[in-house]
Amino acid sequence: MDKQPLEQWLGRLECLHPTAIELGLERVAEVAKVLGLLPVHVPVVTVAGTNGKGSTVAVLEAVLNASGQCTGVYTSPHLLRFNERVRVAGEEASDGELVDAFAQIERARGVTSLTYFEFATLAALLVFRARRVDVMVLEVGLGGRLDAVNIVDPEVAVVTLIDLDHQSWLGDDLDSIAREKAGIMRPHKALVVGDPHPPDALLECATATAATPVLRLGREFGFTVDRPGYWQGRIGGRVLPELPRGPLLPENVCTALQAAALLGCEPDVRQLPALLQTVRLKGRCEMRTVAGREYLVDVAHNPSSVEKMIEYSDLTGCKGRIFAIFSAMADKDIPAMIAATGKHFDAWFVGDQPGNSRAATAADLATALYAAGHERVSVSKNLRQALARARSLMEEGDRLVVFGSFYTVGAVLPLLERENQASRGRR
Repeated sequence: MDKQPLEQWLGRLECLHPTAIELGLERVAEVAKVLGLLPVHVPVVTVAGTNGKGSTVAVLEAVLNASGQCTGVYTSPHLLRFNERVRVAGEEASDGELVDAFAQIERARGVTSLTYFEFATLAALLVFRARRVDVMVLEVGLGGRLDAVNIVDPEVAVVTLIDLDHQSWLGDDLDSIAREKAGIMRPHKALVVGDPHPPDALLECATATAATPVLRLGREFGFTVDRPGYWQGRIGGRVLPELPRGPLLPENVCTALQAAALLGCEPDVRQLPALLQTVRLKGRCEMRTVAGREYLVDVAHNPSSVEKMIEYSDLTGCKGRIFAIFSAMADKDIPAMIAATGKHFDAWFVGDQPGNSRAATAADLATALYAAGHERVSVSKNLRQALARARSLMEEGDRLVVFGSFYTVGAVLPLLERENQASRGRR
């Protein structure tokens, strides 16, 4: 099994555990100790939250690398390749590194059953140890308190915006969800709160845990908007240069910069604009032009993230019509996601996701759209067909927005990339 390619390993890991998700730290911590992964002897930043985790991690990674630190970054889920989840110094781990890590875990776990995510987390820690990284940035997969990354004690805990999501696992109200996110806090270790209006329970947990210092967006750090399309940040006593509003939200940029400052890594403010231009987060307010058509792809999968996506689409402007390809998981608040789009779209294209049992059917999505008063809705048997139908109507100046889930963007992005390559070949 050790020498089998990465895809075979991943296929096997999907079937090893009886459930896709099993929150709890006992099993994964037990195997981590056998592998000698705990305690970790480099600084760790753990990032939890509902929205903004990926952007915060990406900015933090860029700042730390620019400061001369060799970073080990673990994120989830991936869009196109599993390797996206494990990065060292900004580069994805190789297939060989991951296969070797999986083989080590398989030998060490004995009869202990691990989920796909737990295998991935341990693999990331093994790669980081082998590559001797200077600092780790770990993104929580689900919740915080019982998520596999919480076996590692962070030097800095970061909590981004908290909203309703994954209620069946985390609770039905913001305070319950906040308590789960707060599980990454540690006594006498720093907490950075990137939510401008955090639930009371989060701050109560910080006090109970004795997290210190507690640095909050809008208090110890933050940003102002003095003219449309631009913002200016403040980290402690440092004022940042005015920056144009791009795909990275100011609150996430400032949160990442505050976390970096706690690690002693503060970029030269003169170099910050150029540094942020290098941050490219696949599938988050990602704008593309393919064969003369404009596409905005975003993994937004809850109402608040959809609102931010619509804000960005409005900000960037569009000369023509705006269409949507939409597909979401059945357990999401689909009516609220649709409501968050307002009247932004001229037509909707929904498609089934065959083989994805979690996805809402195209028929159910269409029903929700009709109920919300949208009349121009196209229903397709899959997302490939939905894309083809949308593109057949697009003219110069039109925009197609693809959103609803990681699965949705992950299905459409390869199609766009192949079309882009084909169009270049025709020139």
